[in-house]
Amino acid sequence: MKNKFIIFAAISSILLCSYYQVKANDFVINDAESKKITITTPDKKLSLIIDYAKGCVVSKLIVNGKQTLSSAGVFSGMSKGLKTFTSAKGARKAIVSQNNQVTIHGISYGDKELEITESWTFTLKGNAVIWDITREYNQDAILEDNAFPRWNFSNLSEWKGGILDNGGMVWCKYLKNTNDTYGVHTGGVTFWNADTGNGLRISPTIYEGNKIASKFSQNENGNFTFSQIVSKDDLKQRHNLSRFVNGKFDVFAPFKVKKGRVKLSLKLDYVDYFKAYSRGNLPGIDAVSVRELLNTTGRYGVVDNNIIGGNGWLTNWKCLHEPFFAQTGMALNDVNYEKNMSSTLDQERDLAMLEDGRVLSRWHNAPGDEIKGTYNLETGYYEAMWGITVDSQTGYVINTSEQFDLTGDVNWLKSHKLSVEKALDWLIKRDANNNGLFEMMNNNISEKKASDWLDIVWASYENAFVNAQMYEALNLWSNCERILGDEQKAIAYSKIADRLKVAFNKSTKDGGFWSEERKQYIYWRDNDGSIHGNNLVTPVNFAAIAFGLCDDKTRIAQVLDQIEQRSKAENLFHWPLCFDSFEKAELSERNWPFPKYENGDIFPTWGYMGIRAYAKYNKSIALKYIQNLLAQYKKDGLSSQRYSRTTQLGLGDDILAGISTSITALYRDIYGIRPKWNRMGLEPNLTPLLNGTSFPYTLRGKTYQINLKVDNYALTGKNFSVISGAAFGVNEKENLLQYFFDNQENKLLEVNTTSNSFTKMIVKKVVSAENNSKNSYSILVKGLKANAVYTLKDSSKTQVLKSDKSGTLSFKISGDATSKYVLRIGKAS
Repeated sequence: MKNKFIIFAAISSILLCSYYQVKANDFVINDAESKKITITTPDKKLSLIIDYAKGCVVSKLIVNGKQTLSSAGVFSGMSKGLKTFTSAKGARKAIVSQNNQVTIHGISYGDKELEITESWTFTLKGNAVIWDITREYNQDAILEDNAFPRWNFSNLSEWKGGILDNGGMVWCKYLKNTNDTYGVHTGGVTFWNADTGNGLRISPTIYEGNKIASKFSQNENGNFTFSQIVSKDDLKQRHNLSRFVNGKFDVFAPFKVKKGRVKLSLKLDYVDYFKAYSRGNLPGIDAVSVRELLNTTGRYGVVDNNIIGGNGWLTNWKCLHEPFFAQTGMALNDVNYEKNMSSTLDQERDLAMLEDGRVLSRWHNAPGDEIKGTYNLETGYYEAMWGITVDSQTGYVINTSEQFDLTGDVNWLKSHKLSVEKALDWLIKRDANNNGLFEMMNNNISEKKASDWLDIVWASYENAFVNAQMYEALNLWSNCERILGDEQKAIAYSKIADRLKVAFNKSTKDGGFWSEERKQYIYWRDNDGSIHGNNLVTPVNFAAIAFGLCDDKTRIAQVLDQIEQRSKAENLFHWPLCFDSFEKAELSERNWPFPKYENGDIFPTWGYMGIRAYAKYNKSIALKYIQNLLAQYKKDGLSSQRYSRTTQLGLGDDILAGISTSITALYRDIYGIRPKWNRMGLEPNLTPLLNGTSFPYTLRGKTYQINLKVDNYALTGKNFSVISGAAFGVNEKENLLQYFFDNQENKLLEVNTTSNSFTKMIVKKVVSAENNSKNSYSILVKGLKANAVYTLKDSSKTQVLKSDKSGTLSFKISGDATSKYVLRIGKAS
């Protein structure tokens, strides 16, 4: 079906027009002669003109002085069979009230089989316009399409894209051809223009249990169109499970509507995009590129509700063996993405996990990429044809654990307890030789099957990349078990992780992965004992260091210095998957000759592990590759799957959402944004170049101001300010302020005041605090040495205090308007 509304004659009826003169009003003006209504917000940022002369259409939508619509404007309508009807003809009655509100009644279109009657009401609310559309169907029907309403913008460059209220985005430049269409099950969007900073937010409210969906397209006139669709049930896809389709406007299947009334409210707001989506003051970093990268590529992995992951919506693909999408949410700092990520993991738990705990590795819109018999036509989950990629087990566990750190939702975590345990136990059972390393489903390269993300490299049997991710998954989940109160499971998983670490770090001669000869971790060992992947595979070596498997300073230096020397020698802007070639028998012919594809090309997807590895070793190197990636974004938008090793130009039309992970690592591993389930955490790794970094960060409804300098990290909330020279976490609740030393659970200081007074705390080698009121403090410090002596100084005296046998210290301070105290965390002299 083409994206074209052919106008059929509206049902004939007597035209009744009733015009009410309104008093002089700059905001709502009805021109009875021309039959046009103009509504302008008080701040003059938004203006609508509604034309009801021949029908009813919003003919102009002026955003900060710029007309954004095509000549088609905004209208409502529907398609039934081969016929299409719109509100552009058939207005019956217009009534303008005096209270900044206008209502247009009697909008009617359709035919003898189905008649639709609508009323439109526009109301000013502050600087927003509320548009209520009330529609009545005269009988049940099946519709091919629905415009509730349809917005026709002038062209694809009117907006760079739209940020969706499920955390995703539509990127206009990828609606390249006529009727290229992206359809999603959400209705709210914030369109933005990255050149002017103009933004338009359209926020829907639906009623009576109805559902809303949207589709974005380019019509035959080159207009960018946005259609909202209200229905009783969630819409089905028309073309397999496709959310994006090339050259087809009918992305959704036909659906039923019921006789009766349906209402939709739309709130229209002007958005100062530069202000609303500012990343703050980021010295040494291109903050504009950070903003645009996160709002495009960073959100591109949101395929739809309940489906977040790469590759992304353009190719209708999601890989479950990518463990970094909860971390992406941490950097985006968008509650809509956060909610969608939780529901994505819920769906994967319910639909992508087999009874034995196996987590299927992929989701796709149609069969063709699967091991025969594994594709589920209803859900889209399956096993990839290249092999059983075992890292989908660890991807699910890592994403779930890190998502919990963002949400702090213990009940949600409980709902994943059994499924995560099943996922881990599935892999734990795969240690047939009982050496502490977990084995893949394929045994050796002769099988020509993959076992992880590098899906046309024949990594087999004992795979270091999967085992490194397993180590991270075990440790993260062990902590979650402890929070859930299952200490027995927490200890068990921790012990398994410790045993894995020992085995992993053994030399290849002793059954481990460390190559004494090459000073690197090898990729895998076949079941015949043969060693493979000693060609400096970066994800393997980065993972070993980033996840803490390798804590040997000599080895860390040998690996990271080697990688940096090789990168500098070739002047690479980012790291390749490997520096030297695999053997020809170790991979698919599609990877040959070197450097090609997964055999030596640059895949920034795993960049976050490189940043994490270098952040503790050489911060300047970590920062360099972040800056390089941002510079590349300015050149080409990172709109590629990978980059050629030889030319460093983008290759592959299949964009990978994970290509932005180095920028999410900027927030996690450089700025140190490390929220935990019960606190906001900071663990920065700064260079002097970044001094003066300042930005707000919102966690669970609380907004914090972050100010960073080397060895001076400040976090300010509503009633507190904390400055520290080391990593820390803070939780504020009513009159209680908790300070977590090193952002760890086991050592904390609690300040309890008698009311919500402002508390300022500075933590260097001592803890000092001041109160701007006459309230008293109750102080509790946990995690100290048992029966140890400490000193407390206030403005008038020094006290000697002693912790109890559990390492807890408690005392009270009577405050005055300028009370200050200093607690020395160390034994008294």
